[in-house]
Amino acid sequence: MEGKRVIALGFFDGAHIGHAGLLNQCRAVADRLGVRAAVMTFDLHPDTLVAGVPVMLINSKADREDIFHRLFDIDDVIYFHFTEQTMHLSWQDFIDDYLIGQLGATHLVCGYDFHFGDRGAGNPQRLMARCREKGIGCDVIAQTTLDSITVSSTYIRSLIAAGDMEQARRFLGHPHLVSGIVEHGKKLGRKIGSPTANLTLPDSVQVPAFGVYATKVYVEEKEYFAVTNVGNNPTVGGERVTVEPWILDFSGDLYGKRIRVEFYKKLRGEKQFASLDELKAEIQKNAEETRAYFA
Repeated sequence: MEGKRVIALGFFDGAHIGHAGLLNQCRAVADRLGVRAAVMTFDLHPDTLVAGVPVMLINSKADREDIFHRLFDIDDVIYFHFTEQTMHLSWQDFIDDYLIGQLGATHLVCGYDFHFGDRGAGNPQRLMARCREKGIGCDVIAQTTLDSITVSSTYIRSLIAAGDMEQARRFLGHPHLVSGIVEHGKKLGRKIGSPTANLTLPDSVQVPAFGVYATKVYVEEKEYFAVTNVGNNPTVGGERVTVEPWILDFSGDLYGKRIRVEFYKKLRGEKQFASLDELKAEIQKNAEETRAYFA
């Protein structure tokens, strides 16, 4: 079965509990057939091109890939280059020439609402029928609900925008995360005893509600608790939106290293303090709250 794959189809923003059914099924079938488990996703959210409006995403491309590999043991992540030309590919050619011909699909897995091909004419029913004709397997995964709410990336984005990380974690099935390379900041944290690692969010990623969060930070896959500020630091006249974890019980140089920040609970909203001493006292209080939360 050299070069053959089981392929899960979709955009998978957030890789939430609804997507987990597809990804776990993809891995299980690949293991049964002795082939590679792959995700076929898009380099650009299709709505961005179709509607002409950029879609704010739960995860960056790098973070989506990390979740596929680390949480779902997916072997290959393949990007379909979404352009004016490729969006007019017929649904039949998408299956025959691209998925089977180019990617070596021997089994396909999609969600109940997956549409593909020119004007979205391809749907799960047509996919199943075509796979039968071609002699390959196909699974369609049903809709997932939680608390009578349909699990969707759109709903989870709204939770992140509101800072409700505990509810977001239930719907994602894992903590909301951002990762990036640590940059030089204003180094104010050092002066008040809480040095932070600075990350800048990509423009396309949904910004969590401004405020301070109890988080975990992973440095070379070692876990630390952290107090993380999301915002533009009004007390010191900040402008850019940054994610700034103060990593508790860590010492060392992080500049230029990639870290992962996982969000668990919002501790407070963003506020402007009258003095740096007031800010320092509040951050120390947030550190105690963070330790208590994870205890």
